[in-house]
Amino acid sequence: MDFTRDESQDAVAEVVVSLLERESERDIGLWPKLVDSGLLAVALPEEFGGDGMGLLEVSALLTELATDAVQVPALTTLGFGVLPLIAAGTPDAVGEQVFPAVAAGAIITAALNEPGAPFTVRPETTAVADGDTVRISGRKVAVPYADTARWILVPTDYGIAVVDGDAAGLTRTANPTSDGVPEFSLALDKVEIPAERLLPGGLAELHRFAVAGIGSVADGLLKGVLVLTAEHLRTREQFGRPLAEFQAVAQQIADVYVVSRTLHAAAASANWALAQGGDNPGSFDTAEHRERTDDDLDVLAYTVASELPAAMQKCHHLHGGLGVDMTHPLHRYYSQAKDIARWLGGESLRLDRLGARCSSN
Repeated sequence: MDFTRDESQDAVAEVVVSLLERESERDIGLWPKLVDSGLLAVALPEEFGGDGMGLLEVSALLTELATDAVQVPALTTLGFGVLPLIAAGTPDAVGEQVFPAVAAGAIITAALNEPGAPFTVRPETTAVADGDTVRISGRKVAVPYADTARWILVPTDYGIAVVDGDAAGLTRTANPTSDGVPEFSLALDKVEIPAERLLPGGLAELHRFAVAGIGSVADGLLKGVLVLTAEHLRTREQFGRPLAEFQAVAQQIADVYVVSRTLHAAAASANWALAQGGDNPGSFDTAEHRERTDDDLDVLAYTVASELPAAMQKCHHLHGGLGVDMTHPLHRYYSQAKDIARWLGGESLRLDRLGARCSSN
């Protein structure tokens, strides 16, 4: 694989960096300016007014935003929404509604988890067809931005349902989060959607792009917190010396650096593999390519769930008392890391899935 960014990825990253240099917001207040910058159109198909780019450009966008711990629904809209919809072969009638709206700032999210089943592979949520209408029933948990999402991708026993965020029969219950991002449990009671909004299959693609997107965010978060912590150690003094000059401190920040480089390699490898193949993102030329990509994604998911929270905790420790202040920038990195690791199902689940893949091979 090639770890270097190409011109289009560099261009996207430069636009993000330039935007963050001009604007002070690091939460939902930045969203309208992100829309105005045209960045949300990066991955949209050209026939719907987009730039026709793909996963690697989205990965560059998500990583650069996360490097500054920006809390906006870019991951859910692009990584959980746009890319899986394109990969699933969204009908033009649906694309004409969804993709131009995303360019204008509409939020998409996905209900990846069911109670007791993170990234569920056998959804218990049902889709029952009745002529030109499909009724969706079931329960989902840990759905970010479900209160403001225009559409929610809901895995069912038949395929991916594209559900209106304000649909009748959809009940939202707020969940607590570490980073303050709105998150909800959903109850769907015969929620009606047009038949063309039920996409057969698509669950594997949704999971692949979600893991790839989370990995890109994790890469940026750890890169950003490493810079933040190193600067703190360089300038903070104890006993008349910078903290960085103490051997034990230097060893700990070196450990974080090693984890950061490992996570970057895992994220870059998985995203690159997923971006290869046919004309559509996430398509595969061979079964061997699909297996290699899924291997890389499982390694990435485990690395994020196991290594990212521990590295963040070490940075917390190196900051001392400053690290527990919620107004300090460290809090935005640490809390986001905790939440995305939870979305993945945690270290044990990801180790079990990675182990099952190793034993099956």
